[in-house]
Amino acid sequence: MFRLLLLSVGMIFVLSACATPVEADPNSPVVNPPEGGSETPLPSNPYQPLESDAALQRGEVFIDTTDLLILESYPVQINLVLQGNLPTPCHELRIVANQPDEDNRILVEVYSVVDPEQVCIQMLQSFEVTYNLGSFPSGNYTVLVNGEEVGQFDS
Repeated sequence: MFRLLLLSVGMIFVLSACATPVEADPNSPVVNPPEGGSETPLPSNPYQPLESDAALQRGEVFIDTTDLLILESYPVQINLVLQGNLPTPCHELRIVANQPDEDNRILVEVYSVVDPEQVCIQMLQSFEVTYNLGSFPSGNYTVLVNGEEVGQFDS
């Protein structure tokens, strides 16, 4: 009887391991930009503003640290690492990165949205986000987050 129970538990463990979702390989190759294009389009943004945000109240984000990571890929990819806090766990993070302006400045806007009618515990909610800014044509670029310079890079 004990062997049957042990065998059943073992089978459940094996089957549950098979059901685990597989994540994308972070070491997969980066696709080259289309012929004639000097830059790749911005990657999809999980923190992009949504149409439903119109019914929400815009809030603050408390950014503690920022960092630029230059990935060794072709074309070179630039990541922005943000660490900070949202005002409450009910606030949702939003990030909007604009294409470089005529002075090669990349303006990034970071804020939060919240339903003002929602009852929420009043405590800071920490976050750490690695946001892919994409790749850029040759040049020297400056990245600004909410108007403050984060750093510069050459592409």
